[in-house]
Order: sequence, then structure tokens, then C-alpha cells
Amino acid sequence: MEGDFMKTFSAKPGEVKAGWYVIDLEGQHLGRAAAKVASILRGKHRPTYTPHVDTGDFVIVVNVDKMVLTGNKLANKVYYKHTGYVGGIKAMSADKMMALKPEDVFKTAVKGMLPKNSLGRDMLGKLKIYRGSEHPHTAQKPETLSL
Repeated sequence: MEGDFMKTFSAKPGEVKAGWYVIDLEGQHLGRAAAKVASILRGKHRPTYTPHVDTGDFVIVVNVDKMVLTGNKLANKVYYKHTGYVGGIKAMSADKMMALKPEDVFKTAVKGMLPKNSLGRDMLGKLKIYRGSEHPHTAQKPETLSL
């Protein structure tokens, strides 16, 4: 009777084999797409998910310039950054940010959904974002994932 108990599985960092996925954001909503991508980066779609190990996959996001923000977010949402100097706060509206750097809009949304530690920073490094429909990661044979 002593050996008939279940043991909790815990993934080891060397055992995890990361896959590659391509997600097309054309016509997709920012928040919903970011939540799905963050879940894949964390590895929550796998049965071997372990919170303290990076069990996630690489995600290639294309057509980020064609994603949609709902409501009045284009006019009202503001992105802030600080230069590090006194009084160095900079603000940019979402419509201007989408015109200049749509990659940063999506990356900021995903970053807010990941852990705020070194593990989250490593997960964010597995995110590759491109404006057009072309990407240089064809050698990795990524699978197309629809949202």
C-alpha cells in the first residue's frame, strides 16, 4: 500500500522542448490576442505546465499593424515611458503609437500578462513580432495557429 500514491509532476528546465507557432493578427482584437499569446508563452496550453519553469513555446506574430483596438482606445489610451531624467516622462496616444510602433503596442500588452521576474523576461524573449506577413523563421517550421 505504500507505493500506491500519486506524485506531482514537475518539469525540469532541460526536458522542455519548445515548439514554434505563427499567429496572424489581421482583424484580431489586441487584448484577446495578447492573452492567448501570453498563455502560449507561459506554456499553459501544455499538460506539463510548471509555474516555476519556462515550459512555453516560441510565438511569431505577423500583421501586427492590422490588429484592432475597440471602443475609444485609439483616441483615449495613452502609453507612458520615462527617460530616467528628472521630469522625463513621455506620453504617446494609442493612435500615434499604432502608426509609429505597432510592435510595441502588442509587446506591452503581452508583457503585462507575464510574470514580473526573470522568468517573465525570458518568456518575452520568445515573442517575435513583425508588421507584414513575412517573417525570417521559416527554418523552424512553425505551425499556423488561429485565434
